[in-house]
Amino acid sequence: MKHAEKVAHLHKHMAAVGVSPYTAAPPAWRLLWWLGAEIPPPMFLSFPVLAASAGVVFAVLFGLAHWLLPFMPGLQSPLEVMVVAGVAGLLFGLVLAAIYRGIARRHGLASWSDYRGQP
Repeated sequence: MKHAEKVAHLHKHMAAVGVSPYTAAPPAWRLLWWLGAEIPPPMFLSFPVLAASAGVVFAVLFGLAHWLLPFMPGLQSPLEVMVVAGVAGLLFGLVLAAIYRGIARRHGLASWSDYRGQP
């Protein structure tokens, strides 16, 4: 089964079990798939991979936002911004990975290579 077919089956499967389409396939994944990347949905990634990737992306965007849009006047130095962004990214990544791995466990999702789209 091709990647696009598996993704379509995933959408149907997750809708059948009550998982939101934006939880099953977040906008970032939809964009990457549209660009041709054949990455597994977040529910099929391991905890460390998901935590690290989500945490790093969040930390970078969070740090840039705090640096370019100074809505936290207490953070003056770049080091302070990097530390706060790093901690925020770490927490975000851990929480997001825990949520997605919980969904995968609850619905008995194993690996993306073995997935056949059956509820």
